[in-house]
Amino acid sequence: MIPLYDTARSRRVPLVNWLLIGLNVLVFLYEIRLGPSALDRLTATWGLVPTRLMAHPATAWIAILTSMFLHGGWFHILSNMWVLFIFGDNVEDRMGGGRYLTFYLLSGAAAAVLQSFLMRGSQEPMIGASGAIAGVLGAYLILYPRARVASLVPIFFIFTVIEIPATIFLLFWFVSQLFSGWLTLGGASGSGVAWWAHVGGFVFGMLTVQAFARRAAYY
Repeated sequence: MIPLYDTARSRRVPLVNWLLIGLNVLVFLYEIRLGPSALDRLTATWGLVPTRLMAHPATAWIAILTSMFLHGGWFHILSNMWVLFIFGDNVEDRMGGGRYLTFYLLSGAAAAVLQSFLMRGSQEPMIGASGAIAGVLGAYLILYPRARVASLVPIFFIFTVIEIPATIFLLFWFVSQLFSGWLTLGGASGSGVAWWAHVGGFVFGMLTVQAFARRAAYY
């Protein structure tokens, strides 16, 4: 299922959400200007390596932040930013810009910590905004359970646009991440995807959203 848009409407301009999208895009444009060796050094330096976080948690915190703004390719950045564009404006609308920014960064941190803890032996740098965005999705599930998500769905090899209740769309996504993460614990290949970061961010978003949201929803 590919989300196209949601039915919840924001009442104000989502400046922080646009800022986050813009910053991620600018960093990615910088990345693609680098040669392979320089890009590898950038990722190794500013990505989050689970073994480093487990061994030196007090000094690895900066990598938790910087890793959220690095991406591994065009599909990675475009898919993440598209999802943030669809769902982030509504969550910011309920929280306000400052609380939304804090919530977003804390979601990314919670996601990184869970992934690092469960994959503590990994020396592969973790990069991407998907853990923080998963927190946004978890918050959206709580704040807008009656919204619908227009999605591109393949039916007998033909793609059709269907409006799916946000609760079903997001829970389906979460269960798929949880299942994929469970497989990695059994030794299966994770295909380079930080599944547990997605799980951690989503759960963090669900559990903490009420501490950040202050206004009633209208849509």
